[in-house]
Amino acid sequence: MRVTANTFPNNLLDELTSLSQRQNKLQTQAASGQLVRLPEDDPAAMRRILDLQAQGKSVAQYQRNIARDQELATASFNSMKALKQVTDRVREIAVSTDGLESPEDLKLYAKEVTELIKQAVQTANSRNGADYLFAGTLSDQPPFVLTTDADGNVTSVAYQGNTVLAENEIASGLTLSAQAVGANTSGGAPRGLITDSRVGADFFNHLISLQNNLLSGNVTAIANTDQPNLDKDEDNLLFHLGSNGALQSRLEATNALAAQHADTLDALVSKEADADLAQTLVRLSQTQTAYQAALQSAGKILGSSLLDYLR
Repeated sequence: MRVTANTFPNNLLDELTSLSQRQNKLQTQAASGQLVRLPEDDPAAMRRILDLQAQGKSVAQYQRNIARDQELATASFNSMKALKQVTDRVREIAVSTDGLESPEDLKLYAKEVTELIKQAVQTANSRNGADYLFAGTLSDQPPFVLTTDADGNVTSVAYQGNTVLAENEIASGLTLSAQAVGANTSGGAPRGLITDSRVGADFFNHLISLQNNLLSGNVTAIANTDQPNLDKDEDNLLFHLGSNGALQSRLEATNALAAQHADTLDALVSKEADADLAQTLVRLSQTQTAYQAALQSAGKILGSSLLDYLR
């Protein structure tokens, strides 16, 4: 094979270019701490990194959804507790009427019940931010509308929400709602907080009945009808309080799993993308040494002439 005069310089230039490129790459890795910055650095590793980062974005969205659900669940729980306090008081009033025949005392109780109805409606119309908690997906308007007569007595409380709950995805393929609807008379899910035809709960109408029976002095109806109905309302509220507590526990556990998953994904991305600084510096030193050695060898060889070999 014939070796031309340009063979060695060309090979030398190729080698020096390769060493220079490798040196620059290692210097960049040492400075940035990143083993893979561009697809051409390692196409397969870059693909794995992009897949892991996509998973990480999904997990981060799940965590944001969980945080939103936790906020709604907490706000709903506080409102439910306030409603439970109302049921406790009205049941005390209903029980206190046993053997009580004084019209004046009954009317005083009726006035208190009227105020408790208004308080309960206000609580059931609680909001979290701009959204009403118990209106279903019609969360831009109060779920309950109260009507009174000329004497200030409550005559009706109408529900104007719906029975559809907005859901958030909190894990892959897992969606849930952190809220409850105010009323459901359809006989299907979800269970209504104030009114649910399946369990006989109809809190506001039962309170209005108690108010009216107190005004009319019908203690028999209070004992035989209102008290059992208020027991159903309390049982329904206890169901929702228990469900909310279980929901919050589930959200907390799911959030902990999501945080662990996020940490695992971060570690995997780091493993793929981060450079081992010590190893990178060793390789950089080796490359720099090879580059200097190539320059020195080239200087010696290219500085020689045919006369050096004839002497």
